[in-house]
Amino acid sequence: MSMQPWEGRDRLVAIDIETTGRRLPSLQDIRKAPKGLRQPGIVIEIGCLELLREGEGWRKARSWETRVNPDAPLHPDSIKVHGIKPADLKTAPRFPEVADALLAFLGEDPLVAHAYENEMDFLNYEFARCGRAAWGADSFPADRFICTKEMSHEAFPGASGSLDALCDRLWLDRSDRFARHGALLDADLTADAFVKMALGDTGPRDAVYE
Repeated sequence: MSMQPWEGRDRLVAIDIETTGRRLPSLQDIRKAPKGLRQPGIVIEIGCLELLREGEGWRKARSWETRVNPDAPLHPDSIKVHGIKPADLKTAPRFPEVADALLAFLGEDPLVAHAYENEMDFLNYEFARCGRAAWGADSFPADRFICTKEMSHEAFPGASGSLDALCDRLWLDRSDRFARHGALLDADLTADAFVKMALGDTGPRDAVYE
């Protein structure tokens, strides 16, 4: 049996990112853009939750979150999901102002994310946009991520891979997510889902009827 990526690790970080809802430009489009054109920001909120090894399991520890002013418009459909409006971001820091604090919190530890490609692409884009990496560089490579969506497909073959559906199958309370999504809220749920699946706690709960 192959070793799981979290085995031998004492710290993981669950991460989730909310965005403007706009499409990431392709690398080809970025390279074809007129000289001096500044690419628009994508990230508007980041939430991170630390998981520390405790015996055979994990416990939640510190959290870190911030909103980010993207200097770009928000798609109306995205606002409906996370409830963050342009006025809420006017005084928020820009990504370059939070990059060091984010890196300090993440350290060199594996990152737990649901549908990790999104978080990976958003982070790589923003670090390139602020000049901390070259366009197309993998500042956050795929092998750094532990994907709860991929874990859910292994635990529940053929079932929906959405975070909502996974929480329901794992009997996790996602009621705070009914009104809106949030980066730290989703990172917290992702962490809970990871811990349950990592420990093999995926069976149905016993129902009690009176």
